[in-house]
Amino acid sequence: MSLCKKMTRMPRSHDRELGAEARAAVPGASGDLALLIEGAAGSSPYLRALIMAESDWLPEAAEHPETAVAACIDGLAELAPDQLKAGLRQAKRRVALMTALADLSGAWPLEQVTGSLTDLAGQACDIVVKSEVANLIHRGKLPGMTEDDASTAGGLFVLAMGKMGAHELNYSSDIDLICLFDETRFDPDDFYEARQGMVRATRNMCSLLSERTADGYVFRTDLRLRPDPAVTPVCMAAEAAERYYESLGRTWERAAYIKARPAAGDIAAGERFLKTLTPFVWRRHLDFAAIQDAHDMRLRIRETKGTGGALTIPGHDMKLGRGGIREIEFFTQTRQLIAGGRDAGLRQRETVAGLAALADKGWIPSEVAEQLSDHYRAHREVEHRIQMVNDAQTHKIPKSEEGIARIACLMDMEPAQLLERIGDRLQEVHALTEDFFAPEQPTGTVERSVDFDASILARWPTYPALRSQRARQIFERLKPELLARLGRTSKPEEALIALDGFLSGLPAGVQLFSLFEANTQLIDLLVDIVGTSPALAGHLSRNSGVFDAVIGGDFFSDWPGVDALQAELSRLLRRESDYETQLDTARRWTKEWHFRIGVHHLRGLIDAETAGVQYADLASAVIAVISPLAVQQFSLKHGDPPGRGAAVLGMGSLGAGRLNAMSDLDLIVIYDPLDAESSDGKRPLATRSYYARMTQALITAITARMSQGRLYEVDMRLRPSGNQGPVATSWSSFQNYQKDEAWVWEHLALTRARVIAGVEDLSSDIERFREEVLSLPRDRAQVLSEVAKMRAKIAEAKSPDGIWDAKIGAGRMQDIELVAQTGALLSGSCARDVRSGLQAAVDCDWMSATCAKRLTECYDLCWSVQTSARLLSAQTLTREGMGEGGAVFLCRSTGYETLDALGEALETAYADAGALIGALLPQEDEP
Repeated sequence: MSLCKKMTRMPRSHDRELGAEARAAVPGASGDLALLIEGAAGSSPYLRALIMAESDWLPEAAEHPETAVAACIDGLAELAPDQLKAGLRQAKRRVALMTALADLSGAWPLEQVTGSLTDLAGQACDIVVKSEVANLIHRGKLPGMTEDDASTAGGLFVLAMGKMGAHELNYSSDIDLICLFDETRFDPDDFYEARQGMVRATRNMCSLLSERTADGYVFRTDLRLRPDPAVTPVCMAAEAAERYYESLGRTWERAAYIKARPAAGDIAAGERFLKTLTPFVWRRHLDFAAIQDAHDMRLRIRETKGTGGALTIPGHDMKLGRGGIREIEFFTQTRQLIAGGRDAGLRQRETVAGLAALADKGWIPSEVAEQLSDHYRAHREVEHRIQMVNDAQTHKIPKSEEGIARIACLMDMEPAQLLERIGDRLQEVHALTEDFFAPEQPTGTVERSVDFDASILARWPTYPALRSQRARQIFERLKPELLARLGRTSKPEEALIALDGFLSGLPAGVQLFSLFEANTQLIDLLVDIVGTSPALAGHLSRNSGVFDAVIGGDFFSDWPGVDALQAELSRLLRRESDYETQLDTARRWTKEWHFRIGVHHLRGLIDAETAGVQYADLASAVIAVISPLAVQQFSLKHGDPPGRGAAVLGMGSLGAGRLNAMSDLDLIVIYDPLDAESSDGKRPLATRSYYARMTQALITAITARMSQGRLYEVDMRLRPSGNQGPVATSWSSFQNYQKDEAWVWEHLALTRARVIAGVEDLSSDIERFREEVLSLPRDRAQVLSEVAKMRAKIAEAKSPDGIWDAKIGAGRMQDIELVAQTGALLSGSCARDVRSGLQAAVDCDWMSATCAKRLTECYDLCWSVQTSARLLSAQTLTREGMGEGGAVFLCRSTGYETLDALGEALETAYADAGALIGALLPQEDEP
């Protein structure tokens, strides 16, 4: 479409005489195009020169501006080596001119303007660097390279950084480049000669692009963003650059690589290099320490560039000054660095796209993203008009009235209106971004009503987390608020001691303290945790990264369910190719969800019953994902599982779908070899050995302590014949054993069995067989006699450890679970939970509905106490040891006003349930 048909505005002419002269010099220009030429040439000497130089080309190009620009860029590929210098400069003139006219007329949005200039820069770099490398190959200066290697520049690749990397180039931008080469394409003995050739090609490329001739220049190049530019060559080996970033890379370099993009040469090698830098740029944990680094960079820029101080519009730097473009870029990039390691959707090169992604993920309010995006586009437009005037690499608003008038003309405004609008935007950007980098600190001491133990406060600087100067500085800013909130807890001294334990266990503090400073609501959570349970606080000190999950965007959303959890973990692990990394990733992910359940329970967002279901959902999802992963890894060496494969049964609390924070997992592995005698792999194994070792590999995948800890403890004693039997059981042996050899207690255990993972047809067969076994007729007297003996043995083996031990003992959790399993077995019910088992006992006339109701009430109270207690400590609770915070949580979780009232209710429940169960079962001296 014609440029004139798209125009929405027309620039005014500052110098009408010069504008008219340029208009007359363009044959065929009339109407709106003539007025556009006049306005552009009269306000910008640079555009006037371009118009005069391309007067014959301009009218036809203006009919189809997108096509004309694309032809200029694509045509560079057809230039012969001796035509490059002049041809590139002509293309630059034409693209810059057509882009400027489309920009001034309002026909093209900012992204199309900057995109056209960036595409030209990328094509120019690519054509020139390949030409230079081809020349070196032709002259035999790149050992081992042939003419075929010229198409990939012999492994040399150019990373576009900054605005070029983000497709955001200005009219007069330098192009920031990092030039590297793939050293693996050369023999090690030829490395130094190859590097010398690559350095020569890079220098020649920069010279050809930057040199100013009678035809102008293409782009000024800047190579100073490479590693340690004062001592390194202009083109480095990729491996050397990778080593630098791994050991010495700084936050500003991480921020720079957000926009990095392979733009020329061996694009595939460039993509591989950026992938290797992913762990450097994008940290796995939320990186709030980047805020301070970015703030320090802002202060250094203000100091060295003199852009601090009060806001004065004439002479103001639109890029580096207060409220300018860099403020928006820093705000966006720092937020991306904080969370981009956990969410790849935030890894956007473009500033506006980055803001949109941050808003979409909940990291910034959508209205803030919209405002900053609007201001960013407006700032860039002003910056472009400044550079249009004389093709000068400046970002400063002119100080003179004439200079301001030129900019105003190019923006179709009055000078006063322009200055007022720029001032308003700068002030608003500053207001939106400044608090993020430098939140106001308390000017005095925060009042607190408690005089804390000075000896505890005095030892904090000796802890590992507070040994660095930077950590101490951040913590000193946090400490007044932290102590004030501790002072408002019910037992401040207890909370201080727990906080002391938390701080003493932290291996490092900068990241965590930065996170607290940026998200002060987390201090409340920390105080709540350390004021409730030293044990939980100790866990946090060793795994402080779990705090990342609290501000991850959806921490307080509804529980997703086991299927969604399984899908999420599967997606996460597919991104990792290394097995150990996958296992560690699964551990980190599981700890985050585990922590989420605990926090929701601690804060009263869910009750104990819901927490139990969620813990079981999480464990089921993890086992369902890890099992095939472990099998696949084992199969690489020993071949695919022979026969139908295997299934994993969850037993006990996992099978019943209710766990607590400290539960281990009762598992049984059942396999069906069919007629196969061995596996078929590099190192085949006999079927029985195969599945035994595969099961051990699975258990190791779950229980091994890695950098992120272990997933779960596993107990396999519920398999046929217990610890004396094989670690994995064949399907035929399992059936025979359950039909002919199993004890009553093993059939009781089967009432809670549930397939967690495995091949679908075998899993279905196992469930059908479970239902068949449970539906068999039973001799009630024999079953009850066996259950009574079991109950007596349990009581003999272990007695309850005080009133707060709600699990072991007569009338307590395990006792009621045994009765519920007995009810399910006697009635032939396949239900797994306690409530259903008790109802089954009623249905088969073994117990009364009143009895079942009271046992259900007693069990619910026991479960609530047990689940809450396990969140507080791995040990049995004592009244003295649980602390005030723990007591408050325990009462809140169970619905009692005081600990005394809860204790009385527990004693009554134990006595009632114990008596009811005793009456249901025969005494030891009865047949």
